[in-house]
Amino acid sequence: MAIKNISICTLLVNRANDRHGELENETAAIAWLFKEREQHMRNLAKDIVDRGEIYEFPLVSPEKDKFVVFDGNRRVTCLKLLDDPRRGPTIELQVFFQEQRSRWKGAFPKDIQCQVELDRDRIDEILYRRHTGTQNGVGQSTWDDRMKATFVARTGKGSGPSVADEIEKRLADAHLLPLRRKIPRSTLNRLLSAEPLRNRVGISMKGGRFQFTHDEATSLGALARIANDLASRQVVLGDIWDVDGKEQYLNRLDGEGILPSPSHEAVKVDGVTTRSKSGKTKPIAKATPTTRSTLIPQKDFGLLWPGRLQRHHQIWEELQFHLEPRKHANAVSVLLRVLIELAIENYIKEAGVTVYDNDKLATRLEKAGLHLQAAGKIDSKHMEVIRKFKQGDKIVSADTLNKYVHSSNFAPSPEHLMSMWDSLAEVIVLFLKA
Repeated sequence: MAIKNISICTLLVNRANDRHGELENETAAIAWLFKEREQHMRNLAKDIVDRGEIYEFPLVSPEKDKFVVFDGNRRVTCLKLLDDPRRGPTIELQVFFQEQRSRWKGAFPKDIQCQVELDRDRIDEILYRRHTGTQNGVGQSTWDDRMKATFVARTGKGSGPSVADEIEKRLADAHLLPLRRKIPRSTLNRLLSAEPLRNRVGISMKGGRFQFTHDEATSLGALARIANDLASRQVVLGDIWDVDGKEQYLNRLDGEGILPSPSHEAVKVDGVTTRSKSGKTKPIAKATPTTRSTLIPQKDFGLLWPGRLQRHHQIWEELQFHLEPRKHANAVSVLLRVLIELAIENYIKEAGVTVYDNDKLATRLEKAGLHLQAAGKIDSKHMEVIRKFKQGDKIVSADTLNKYVHSSNFAPSPEHLMSMWDSLAEVIVLFLKA
């Protein structure tokens, strides 16, 4: 640990703060703090001006020529806006910070003392022991359940079994442990911190129980490679710090043929795990009515949310946890239309699908669907649903979605909205996973 004076202008408000998950940039992170905690932020700014200091050192780590803030983002944000009120997300906030700046006694500081840590695993240990009281916004805000879950998903820390410990046991039994160096368990836990990431290497920790989801020998080979990469420091914590870093590393292994493929998927017969005989795409399930209060069922769809999908994630959560079609049919219909379009555009961009500027939504959906089909991720039944999207007389169609947004005489039906989601859900999820 080192306490150093660091210029406020070189401090970066963390775009991947566990309060909100990954956002696009510092500006988005600052906007989120005021959108979700405006009164707390105002109280904190007043307190900083009243006292002329922030009392606790922000916890930071160097990144190129800047320092990313891992604890103290609210304090640093207030200092940044007191230093330059024009950075306030709204005119009202810009006026507020200008007023607070005028109250500052003496010269405004250009730098502040920070706790600098080079070891990001140590940073997580520090974060794990903080955040115990809000003090009405002046103190550190307590993490709610979702924020704690984001932290656990990012780092792999939690009260359950350690995935790294379970992997090390299996590698030891198979005589596949690195020969000379220990596996950095905290880094391995971070890499495989969520089920979608674990599933890519052929394992699961659902219900706190380790199991292989793919052919055991193939999965062990992939885990042995990962263990060697981490132990030899060919891959370090900074390489897999966020979702993009984790996926880039796993994509590289997949490109080398290291990770198990769909043909290695394991199935259970009479309680015995065996290798799947075929890696063919599973046929689409018929859309069946489900009893639920929100459009998107409240279950795990295996999605990861990198910063570039910030808005997609926000819309998804509104449709999954907050808005009820029977109470908010208009809002749900418009957001569903936006989510479908954003998901399609994400897949087109990430997968390199060729489209033209004048292609309408239904055409873009069809082209993206054909690309998925060519990759073996969906079958002809999926494509049948996608092609019906072009037909204006169908409930599940682009025409229906457009009427939800533009027609003053077309009232969204909760049942129709549910049916549309159930029909397109699998494809939308695949578009978001690209």
